[in-house]
Amino acid sequence: MDTHRATASLPWIDGPAVRSALSPCAAVDALEAALAAGLDPEADAPRTRVATAAGQLLQMPSTRGTEVGTKLLTLTPDNPERRLPVIQGVYVLFGAPGAPGQAPRAVLDGVELTGLRTSAVSTLGVRLLADASPRHLVVFGTGVQAWEHALTFQDVFGLERVSVVGRDADRAAALAARIEAELGVTASTADSEAVAEADVVVTCTAATAPLFDGTLVPEHATVVAMGSHTTDARETDDALARRATVAVESRDSAAREAGDVTLAVASGALAGIEDTVTLAELVAGTARRREGEPALFVTTGMPWQDLVVASAVARVVLG
Repeated sequence: MDTHRATASLPWIDGPAVRSALSPCAAVDALEAALAAGLDPEADAPRTRVATAAGQLLQMPSTRGTEVGTKLLTLTPDNPERRLPVIQGVYVLFGAPGAPGQAPRAVLDGVELTGLRTSAVSTLGVRLLADASPRHLVVFGTGVQAWEHALTFQDVFGLERVSVVGRDADRAAALAARIEAELGVTASTADSEAVAEADVVVTCTAATAPLFDGTLVPEHATVVAMGSHTTDARETDDALARRATVAVESRDSAAREAGDVTLAVASGALAGIEDTVTLAELVAGTARRREGEPALFVTTGMPWQDLVVASAVARVVLG
C-alpha cells in the first residue's frame, strides 16, 4: 500500500458534514447502543495533556474492535484576542468496522465532533436517570456547551421552557433569545434559585465552586455537572451529593478528573467512589436511580465517546 497516497487522499469531514450526518438524537442512540453491545468505559485510555507555549495540547485515544481513533485538540486561552477559537482540533479515525489493518480512514472536525458528543453524553445520562421526559431545563453558562445542551435536549425530549443562568446578563439574554428563535422554546434569564422548578439542570461553566444550593433541587429532577474536569473544582455542592443518586461515565475516570465526585467523597457527603452508578450499569439494567432521590450525573468526557460518534458519522458520510 502506498502510505503517502492513502494519507494524501484521506477524506476530510468538516463541521457542517459532521452535523448533517448525525442528529443529536442519533448521537445519543449511538452511545447507548455501544454500551448495550458491551463497550467497557473502564477500559478506556486516559486523556493526556501536554503544556505548550500558548496553552495545552490534549490527546484522547480509544479503540473499539477494529476501529481506532484519537482526538487532538489545542487549548489556547488568549485566542479570543486574535479572534480565534479557544479550542481547535481534529479527530483521526483508523480502521473500518469489521476490517483489519487499521488504515487511516478519515479526519473529522474535532470541535464540531466534541460539541455533538458532549451534549449527547449528558442527554443519555438524563434519559437513563430521569423519572419522565423533562420539560423545564435550567442551564448554567452562556457559551457553546450551554447552547449545545439546549439543542440536544430539545431534539430528544421536546422542552417547553429553558431558564438561562449566567454571570454576564447580556450573554445570558442573548442565549435565551437564540433558544427562542432557533428552537422555538420559551426561554428567559434566571438566577440560581430556578433549580427549584427544574426537571433537568445542566452546568456548563468553568466554575470551581458550587453554583447553587443543592437542597433546592426537586426529588424528580436530574442534574448534569459537565463543566469541571479536575479533582479540585466542582459545580455542585455536598448537599446535592448527599441526597442524590450519583452517576458517572466510569469510576476510574471520575476518580481522576471529577471534582464533583472526589470532593464529595473527601467531605463524606458521598460514601466513596463505589457509591456511584455508571452509564454502562444503567444501560444494562444492573443499577437504577434510587426512589425519592434527585439524580446527579457527573461527566468529564471520555475518548470512547468520540470514537463511537466519529464512527457513526463516518458510516453515514463514507458508507
